[in-house]
Amino acid sequence: MTDPDPNTLQQRYQRVLNRIRKAEAACDRTAGGVNLLAVSKTKGMEEIASLADLGQRGFGESYLQEALQKIDRLRDRELEWHFIGRIQSNKTRPIAENFDWVHSLASLKHAIRLNDQRPPDLPPLNVCLQVNTSGETSKDGYSEEALREEFEAYTKLPNLRIRGLMTIPAPGAEETAQHRPFERLRLLRDELTRAETPLDTLSMGMSEDLEAAIAEGATIIRIGTAIFGPRQYNQ
Repeated sequence: MTDPDPNTLQQRYQRVLNRIRKAEAACDRTAGGVNLLAVSKTKGMEEIASLADLGQRGFGESYLQEALQKIDRLRDRELEWHFIGRIQSNKTRPIAENFDWVHSLASLKHAIRLNDQRPPDLPPLNVCLQVNTSGETSKDGYSEEALREEFEAYTKLPNLRIRGLMTIPAPGAEETAQHRPFERLRLLRDELTRAETPLDTLSMGMSEDLEAAIAEGATIIRIGTAIFGPRQYNQ
């Protein structure tokens, strides 16, 4: 018997997982080597809890006050919380105190604040440095040259663990155009990797281009709408 609703949360989630596993196989990546980050901003506690029941652990949030409520209410779930929004100086303390990961770090000033404000009873905060691979003035992120100049300073902050790089490239409908910014991020990651600073993370790829991102080495894919449906920004 056909399911009367082919677009339940579980079915959307499974379709995304299937795409990731298929893309891994297509480019000879290790099965399960790419982690799915469910972008849950604007979504309710019930939806997040339902997805957690399906086995999802990592959730990405951009709006701090909304995220703090979710983290508090869902604390017994032992979920992994990733801050993926724009960082502001007056918000670094709650980010440092409540999140496991930050994907959008593009300021040494903010990094120092996060380092100094990370509670001593918590492990180092996992961070990805954001790179503007498309050169868009509307987007945050380091240029490649600017990151090369400042990268060493990040490695000296003991309460931060520099895991890798993140990018949100300009949309590209054509396959080659999708691959290019992801390849640049991978090459930059390889260039900056040191024995004492092993960068094991590339946070890149969303619903429209996850196959290209995985082919170029993505380890974290950030997916929102394809799992949860359209966002409700008036909530």
